[in-house]
Amino acid sequence: MAELATVARPYAEALFRVAQTGNLAAWSDLVSELAAIGANADVQAFARNPNVSEAQVADAFASLVQSPLSAEATNFIALLIENGRVSLLPEIGAQFQVLKNAQEGASDAVITSAFELSHAQVAQLLAPLEKKFGRKLNPTVTVDPSLIGGVRVVVGDEVLDTSVRAKLQQMHVALAS
Repeated sequence: MAELATVARPYAEALFRVAQTGNLAAWSDLVSELAAIGANADVQAFARNPNVSEAQVADAFASLVQSPLSAEATNFIALLIENGRVSLLPEIGAQFQVLKNAQEGASDAVITSAFELSHAQVAQLLAPLEKKFGRKLNPTVTVDPSLIGGVRVVVGDEVLDTSVRAKLQQMHVALAS
């Protein structure tokens, strides 16, 4: 994986520099969409197929992308196809998001809950979390019934686990020792 990150970094940085000169939010949406398309195994197999021309792969990408494609975006896709780097799109997307978050002083937060959370509950949870972590958080909420109750929050390499499952595990360790 480190090799993918190393190869993807220059592409992500170049794309981020271009995005800074335009609408960063629109570019972020486009890069996320390209990353999702590039992560698809069928798309990767199609791009690697020696019987398919680069123009056909570019046309397929253009038809799959729902966001408007600028000349820069079209050139970027063509460059990736020409260099056989379509498989890097998910890593390029991840690194682009890290660069965007660094500029905005934000971080991605994965919030895992035992139950579905409403928008109001997520907003209520975010306020103290942003205070605790000292930065704006971009939440992604998932549901894991095995937590029994509570939430587990992952921000970068920091984990805040207030789930019932974690508390039960702590009690088990304390009683077993």
